[in-house]
Amino acid sequence: MTEAEEAQLSELETRFRQGEIRALARALTLAEAGHPLGQALLKRLRGQAQAKVVGITGSPGAGKSTLTDRLILEARKRGEKVGVLAVDPSSPFTGGAILGDRIRMMRHHQDPGVYIRSLASRGALGGLAGATVAALNLLEAFGFHRIFVETVGVGQSEVDIARVADTTLLVLTPAAGDAIQAFKAGVMEIADLFAVNKFDLPGGERLVQELKGALELSPPRPGGWRPPIFPTVAATGEGVEALFEGLEAHHRHLVAHGLLESHRLERTRFEVESVIQEWGRRKTQAAEALVARVAKGELSPEEAALALLLGPEAQEGLP
Repeated sequence: MTEAEEAQLSELETRFRQGEIRALARALTLAEAGHPLGQALLKRLRGQAQAKVVGITGSPGAGKSTLTDRLILEARKRGEKVGVLAVDPSSPFTGGAILGDRIRMMRHHQDPGVYIRSLASRGALGGLAGATVAALNLLEAFGFHRIFVETVGVGQSEVDIARVADTTLLVLTPAAGDAIQAFKAGVMEIADLFAVNKFDLPGGERLVQELKGALELSPPRPGGWRPPIFPTVAATGEGVEALFEGLEAHHRHLVAHGLLESHRLERTRFEVESVIQEWGRRKTQAAEALVARVAKGELSPEEAALALLLGPEAQEGLP
């Protein structure tokens, strides 16, 4: 790092530690872009604070953003500083996010105790990109007490959130086929709590009973936790206070059973894996000749991957 870059880093770190919101925004932009300055700053700030991290997932249209908006209100009533990472679907062409979640949380934009940031999913299959974890670490270091991570909402594949959040909330709605989706492997197992949102629609009570039946058959959770089910109507705020208390109960359970540390280690493992995946994606895109040889049957995918991993010398030794 040059002297100029070192000076720039020190200035940004000073402003960040002083609580300057523009410094936070700049740090998040650098981290999301994978800029070396952002990586260096994150290295200095990592692990200096702990927030209550809540992941909110569910099918598109389940009301996740509206429910998050209500949960922010509950947290603010308790004097908590709240950060929100809203992971929006990103364009496969431009990589940009549509920012729809921020539109639904406009009422908080003038509240200095709330910071909302939209992130692009970058095409990550699990609905999260590694940059999400970097952003989460920066929000923690900035001193937010609670961080909500609202994911894209792509159904079954959206299980990465359970590796990132301390508490995972799965939002379902009646009469939308969500019960069947929830029972499929992967999604049912990640939830620490369930919210049956839009409970005023027909089929709400039936969905609750179906969930209870499914939970009877699910394997035991760490520490013996039994995921509770909360009927909510996010549009009116009905049931949201009870849901927030459920989030608090799960956090107390994690603390009481010494499970928080393992959650943090798993989050870091996910972050490292995401870096490796992104590295592999870029390497593969730049190795068209090697990929073409796999397509022709001259190499196996394993041989090609190993050659990319080991570098040019290994590629020269290929058959």
